[in-house]
Amino acid sequence: MSNATKNWFDQGGQAYARFRPEYPAELASYLASLVPDTALAVDVGCGNGQLTRLLADHFDNIIGLDPSADQIKHAEPQERLSYQCAPAENLPLPDHSTSLITAAQAAHWFDLAAFYNEARRVAAPNAVLALISYGVLRLEGELGARFEQFYWNEIGPYWPAERKLVDSAYTTLDFPFNELTPPALAIDLEWKLDELLGYVSTWSAVRSAKEAGREGLLNRFSADIAELWSEPTTRRPVSWPINMRIGRL
Repeated sequence: MSNATKNWFDQGGQAYARFRPEYPAELASYLASLVPDTALAVDVGCGNGQLTRLLADHFDNIIGLDPSADQIKHAEPQERLSYQCAPAENLPLPDHSTSLITAAQAAHWFDLAAFYNEARRVAAPNAVLALISYGVLRLEGELGARFEQFYWNEIGPYWPAERKLVDSAYTTLDFPFNELTPPALAIDLEWKLDELLGYVSTWSAVRSAKEAGREGLLNRFSADIAELWSEPTTRRPVSWPINMRIGRL
């Protein structure tokens, strides 16, 4: 199966739902402030619905779409919100029906030309398209230094090529739309040790390293981080910058 069609998270919905960081409410508020109306928002590549749920506070109807049945299975139901299995390149929506189209931590997996054609088709007049990603996790002090060593130098070779688009904050993506300048936003949390390691376990690069027989690399990182963390139940600050490409269709 090629990178264009492989779903790296197809087996990981439960862990993904438990450990992936939640977006701040300010993100949904900002996106809602841009749209011509709040009748319908569509979250494409929605995973287990992290951003989709936030949009429910601002729109009359929200649809979350993801090609993975496993991800949809772990999405939490909510009033005004529905989920469907569907790829980004074939959106099950009427023409000119949608005021906001989002793709959060997902656009680097899409056939962008096909997705953009679909976005133009389903977009209502003056609708907004938002491609959202969060960057590399930040930790403080020695923890941060050890994490960066692991991310860039140790696990780095096991990331799929698409990850480079996330690392570059989507700045290298083709984005042929009237672009808007978003505010600076971040995901700021306080995590215990098991939450950090649970998050790392959801990475496609970790699965690739395991398949390559490099579990020793992973175990060394876990041991080093645990030693630096000291008391595993201590909550420590973690942060991800939110990167966006926002366009009006």
